[in-house]
Amino acid sequence: MESTIIKRLKEGKFVLIAEIGVNYYDIAEKMGISNLEAAKLMVKEARNAGIHAVKFQTYKAETLAAKDSPSYWDRSEEPTGSQYELFHKFDSFGENEYRQLKEYADELGIEFLSTAFDMESADYLCDLMNVYKISSSDLSNIPFIEYQAKKGKPMLLSIGASELEEIERAVDTIRAVNDSELALLHCVLEYPTPLEHANLLKIKTLKQQFPDCYVGYSDHTKPTPECDVAKVAYNMGAQLIEKHFTLDKTLKGNDHYHAMDPSDAKKILEAIDRMDMLRGSGELVSLKSEAAARLNARRSIVAARRIAEGELVTRDKLTFKRPGTGISPTEIGMVMGRTAACDIAEDTILQPKMLRGFPGEEEDG
Repeated sequence: MESTIIKRLKEGKFVLIAEIGVNYYDIAEKMGISNLEAAKLMVKEARNAGIHAVKFQTYKAETLAAKDSPSYWDRSEEPTGSQYELFHKFDSFGENEYRQLKEYADELGIEFLSTAFDMESADYLCDLMNVYKISSSDLSNIPFIEYQAKKGKPMLLSIGASELEEIERAVDTIRAVNDSELALLHCVLEYPTPLEHANLLKIKTLKQQFPDCYVGYSDHTKPTPECDVAKVAYNMGAQLIEKHFTLDKTLKGNDHYHAMDPSDAKKILEAIDRMDMLRGSGELVSLKSEAAARLNARRSIVAARRIAEGELVTRDKLTFKRPGTGISPTEIGMVMGRTAACDIAEDTILQPKMLRGFPGEEEDG
């Protein structure tokens, strides 16, 4: 199946990815359903909201973090103090569950992908998705980036908490073995990201520094009613936005507190559609709807006083007034020096037939 993400990027269309991550565990507990049922429900709700793709996170705590790895998130929102402890809560899914989610997403018509955090999952996910996503946390994990790049699929690379030379090294690593589409996602590794730290101008810088890559934004700010973060990111050039997704933003812990819910997603998509409408095509032409104004608000060459038949037309006998239904001021050079073909009263809008030898004069009689 063709990647919806890549197809839309190639067509210049906006892409919204719902990062379900592992939020389905908490949804399952709240609703009293299985983790798999909750994950499928979130896929369905994302599709119903108009989202283009859903993304999970595939890991095992034992291969991801040492047992004494400290937290780096807002402890008032997620109290777990160890990365290992947190990840261990949410690592029960394996190939079988992700295969079921992939099949379910296909049935619904929404693209499935998952960020792999180890080589084993990178291997079995290869058959389940069209695009690889690499986390900001693995930007310096060059062997792992190369391993996934060699699969030959398009790639999305988040670049949170990175320096330019680190981004260049990761891109060079990918390009050495993979010439498929590559998107770089601006990202801030603060959970949640304060609005004053969003630094959305970085999107423009990425487009300038990496003109051969698509550019997007992995957003960790809390949703706002105005969707201003998404709108500014889009206007800066982010063609793709990835944002954590939940069905309940009030749930404590994990990635609910800075996630979008289906209502937020609909607002974002509506806001982007409105921005596309406002931005238009950029074509340097007048609109059909401007035709009346173009005709009536522009000026014509007008007789500043009476000009007798056979009289030489000179600049001092002419002025410029609305409407633009006569000879245009752009043709003033063609008017001066000709003789009047008839008596021309003061304040008359000049027409080609009023001047001898003026182009179009013969046709007009």
